[in-house]
Amino acid sequence: MKNSIVHKADTRGKANHGWLNSYHTFSFANYHDPERMSFGVLRVLNDDTVSQGMGFGAHPHDNMEIISIPLDGDLEHQDSMGNKTVIKKGDVQIMSAGTGIKHSEYNKNADKEVKFLQIWVIPNQRDVTPRYDQITLNDEERHNKLQQIVSPNPDDAGVWIHQDAWFHLGKFDKGVTQEYNIRKKGNGLYLFVLKGDITVDDQQLNTRDGFGIWDFDAVIIKADTEAEFLLMEVPMKIQ
Repeated sequence: MKNSIVHKADTRGKANHGWLNSYHTFSFANYHDPERMSFGVLRVLNDDTVSQGMGFGAHPHDNMEIISIPLDGDLEHQDSMGNKTVIKKGDVQIMSAGTGIKHSEYNKNADKEVKFLQIWVIPNQRDVTPRYDQITLNDEERHNKLQQIVSPNPDDAGVWIHQDAWFHLGKFDKGVTQEYNIRKKGNGLYLFVLKGDITVDDQQLNTRDGFGIWDFDAVIIKADTEAEFLLMEVPMKIQ
């Protein structure tokens, strides 16, 4: 039997700050569960909704790879490297915090909420030069297949990070099945369901459920309904 762990949507930590409604798959801020500190080097998976015109003021980070995936609305980003950009649904943003950065994030819209995933990955190198990048994805490239959005290779599809990690998005019609083969021996795979119902091997998952699996070579992913999901392959050992 493969080694695995299930995090049902309703078991996540929750923080409602009025302007921010956040669900934490792993321990974060005031939510602390010693059993849910990370999945390998996947340290944070926050499912955030930011109210109209509100946001996170300037705050620091260091030695972390920070990936933001907008799900709805427009998020304005500003940082100490001089970047001022807007990310929206269909984009992926990466920051290598390295030796240290400050950034702010605001909902640019006065008429609708912003929903986005904020993901932190522990890097395999400390104190790198901070950097920023964002790309716009073609969502047709994930229709009934896996679209790579993060990798360790600057020349590969998606954005790159300082870690042997590969992220993919999938948007499957009901009944579509896909095999995922692990890219690097010793890595684990964490799957997060954005929408719909899927089965990974024999594990059934629903909207916003998370499922981690390790010590395996391949898994079969099947969409039980129309479904969207994020796959995150990450090293299980923190260097």
